[in-house]
Amino acid sequence: MAESTIWWVLAGAVIAVELITGTFYLLMLSMGLIVAGLAAMMGVSVELQLVIASLVSGGSVMIWRCYKLKTKSTKNTGTKTDVNLDIGATVQVDEWRPDGTSTVFYRGANWTALPIAGAMPSVGTHHIVKVEGSRLIIEKS
Repeated sequence: MAESTIWWVLAGAVIAVELITGTFYLLMLSMGLIVAGLAAMMGVSVELQLVIASLVSGGSVMIWRCYKLKTKSTKNTGTKTDVNLDIGATVQVDEWRPDGTSTVFYRGANWTALPIAGAMPSVGTHHIVKVEGSRLIIEKS
């Protein structure tokens, strides 16, 4: 079997595993295997093929990692209804504590609830407008 065929089979296997697992980094590794396969087709020595595969794979992983760290999402998902299905749900507030918080029963557990900024705490039915950690930010319905 030709050296390039081995590289192509390895690249195909890594891509297949990536499709199963959804790990984007495996695509970066497969890029190194593909470039090594191209180098093998050009007649480069096996040692240099291994160096090329490791440099391209490792380099692409490092570049992607740096890119992801630099463009880290700062968006708060606490108010996005497509991410957090609790937004819009209703809760019943029976009383408010002096510190401006309340305990509400929601989804089978007790949660700490806070009124939305600028709103006066009042008892009754409220709907969730934001989730901050384990606290619900609520607004009177």
